[in-house]
Amino acid sequence: MRTHLRLLLTFMLLIAAFTSQAQTAAISGKVTADGVPVAYASVGLAGTAKGATSDASGFYLISQVPGGTYTLKVSSVGYTSTSRQVTVAEGEAATVDLQLYPASTTVSEVVVTGTMKEVSRLESAVPVEVYTQNFFKKNPTPSLFDALQNVNGVRPQLNCNVCNTGDIHINGLEGPYTMILIDGMPIVSGLSSVYGLSGIPNAMVERIEIVKGPASSLYGSEAVGGLINVITKKPSSAPLFYADVFATSWQEYNADLAFKLNAGQKASVLTGVNYFNYSKPKDNNGDRFTDVTLQDRISVFQKWNFQRKENRLLSLAGRYYYEDRWGGDMRWNKSFRGGDSIYGESIYTNRWELIGNYQLPVREKMLLMFSVNDHSQNSWYGDIPYFADQKIAFSQLTWDKKINKHDLLLGTALRYTYYDDNTPATASPDTLAPVNQPDRTWLPGFFVQDEIALSQQHKLLLGMRYDYNSRHGDILTPRLAYKWALNENNILRLNTGTGFRVVNLFTEEHAALTGSRIVDVQEELEPEKSYNVNVNYIKKMVAGNGAFVGFDATAWYTYFNNRIIADYDTDPNRIIYANLRGHAVTQGITLNLDVELLNGLKVIAGGTYMDVYTKEEDESGSMVKQRQILTERWTGTWAVTYKIKPLNLGIDYTGNLYGPMRLPLLGELDPRPEYSPWWSIQNIQLTWGSPGGRMEVYGGVKNLLNFTPAAFSISRSHDPFDKEVQFDGNGQAVPTPGNPYALTFDPTYVYAPNQGIRGFLGVRFSIK
Repeated sequence: MRTHLRLLLTFMLLIAAFTSQAQTAAISGKVTADGVPVAYASVGLAGTAKGATSDASGFYLISQVPGGTYTLKVSSVGYTSTSRQVTVAEGEAATVDLQLYPASTTVSEVVVTGTMKEVSRLESAVPVEVYTQNFFKKNPTPSLFDALQNVNGVRPQLNCNVCNTGDIHINGLEGPYTMILIDGMPIVSGLSSVYGLSGIPNAMVERIEIVKGPASSLYGSEAVGGLINVITKKPSSAPLFYADVFATSWQEYNADLAFKLNAGQKASVLTGVNYFNYSKPKDNNGDRFTDVTLQDRISVFQKWNFQRKENRLLSLAGRYYYEDRWGGDMRWNKSFRGGDSIYGESIYTNRWELIGNYQLPVREKMLLMFSVNDHSQNSWYGDIPYFADQKIAFSQLTWDKKINKHDLLLGTALRYTYYDDNTPATASPDTLAPVNQPDRTWLPGFFVQDEIALSQQHKLLLGMRYDYNSRHGDILTPRLAYKWALNENNILRLNTGTGFRVVNLFTEEHAALTGSRIVDVQEELEPEKSYNVNVNYIKKMVAGNGAFVGFDATAWYTYFNNRIIADYDTDPNRIIYANLRGHAVTQGITLNLDVELLNGLKVIAGGTYMDVYTKEEDESGSMVKQRQILTERWTGTWAVTYKIKPLNLGIDYTGNLYGPMRLPLLGELDPRPEYSPWWSIQNIQLTWGSPGGRMEVYGGVKNLLNFTPAAFSISRSHDPFDKEVQFDGNGQAVPTPGNPYALTFDPTYVYAPNQGIRGFLGVRFSIK
């Protein structure tokens, strides 16, 4: 009897086990990021112990899942965790593909720019925008100067129709207010801002970090409008070999190469080379001048990393840059350089840089950073020579120390600037026997920063910097930042502080040389001072279906004392400089949106409204408000990407939109419009990637709308030496039958590139 009962019980248990197995379900699928499988990702059902790990192809399988509705979570190192709801019926198998997002799409990546130390962007009290190399691949360009055109609130501004030099505007402030850093070193400034950005090999760039608003308390002069920090790749994480080569239908050719090797067991070196050539002049607008400056440019960058005890940092990097560029009359060649028969602007640039980082062999975390650079320029603007030499040496020692809830950073810095040229800027005031007097400026400083963790949600940052300028004396710049993390998906930041800027006109004002305008400095210029406050709000959302949405909004207000404005209006033959007898304001709001869907669609879009103006006392004592020249009120940018995964094909649609800007006119009779029209540059690109990800082939069309400024933007291009212009006793042009509008030659009426629609084709190849 007992034997029969045991057999019956065993049979019933087998039936129950079989029934239980039959009523369970299975969930499987692939884990990918940007269309590429992610191996070893963790996939699990929230609230249960069931989970799995993806294999080398990204495939995962969770078996024996009871029927029901679950939250399926996926995570992997270097990616943002996502989740989605899934419902499975008993006895069925569900296929659920999961999408991970690289940290660069969210607020959790590591940044260094805001506080001079590596912190999570999520934890930083200072709002920092991060743009990786993948962002710039959506619209490939031969230089970082051009690449920034798709960053919201940042605009590359051309300042000359002939030589195409320019600067970077951040939130409406001109280039001299923006500090350009390479790996945290302020080595690109003044005379070399544009050339420095044009010569950084794109293959060496890991990411670009942007801080909008004053940062003078940490970085000193020139960081009034913001910072652009170019972070180069570490040799340890770079591919063995990388090449990116493309050409356009305008016969522009660009090549970026990078390769790394080990120099013994304790050193690795990464070398990057950029070469760009454009040598086929075009004159599509019929003004007799080149539409785009011709260039022959090469840049070599090398970075060494050394292994030391206790992982202490030691790195050295060097860069050499050479460029030969010219623009002007289509008949010009080098035999006319410096002459007054055929007009051309010819610029030879030689530049070298050295950067170093050395962590001291002490128990405390102390870092010595140093840089030195030399920039030499040999230029002719028609028959006006400009020969200049700028040398900058910089060193900085920081001590990073944590004490309880206080994260301290103390530092001391020393900057030496040498500048010499052939203009009155470096000549003695003795008009009878002028003697060349190069400008030498010492700028020692000390700064302290305390980041206080008030709680898990609240963080306060206090900072103060003291500098002594050998020309202007003592300068103090305080700073305060506050971060409130409402939760992991909502962050509110408040930043306020002051800034200062010491001006060297001839290193930053190209219009002083072209178009025969005379620079008129009417007084001893005092340093500019600014007071700024901005509020930033970041929100990120991961929907139940795995879609990611990021939202970033910032409102800012900056007030200037002693603002130095270039006055183009009072006298068309002069640029008059003086400290503003009043004040200047830049204010506005900027919005950024980042959306990524599981179907392969990704959208990055942004818009900015700004109001930039001056208020100055006129002869009657009234305050007169005037909008800043070459500054738009409205701007928008977008980058839309769609991945067709079965074909390994990506489609990128990028563009920007700018509102009207006030333009420099040559007097009341000038017939050209005072304001530019609304304008937009839009691009389309197709990219095919090989299955292994080693090679990409891309091509498309730039400037789809074929937008170019109105023809004859250059005033009197047929008479660039003003040989047919008549002047009165005060040096003012007067109307004549051949010159009814009393104009002179002037190429500064420029707001957009003259380059129209063109196709491009390129290939990228890497060996990891």
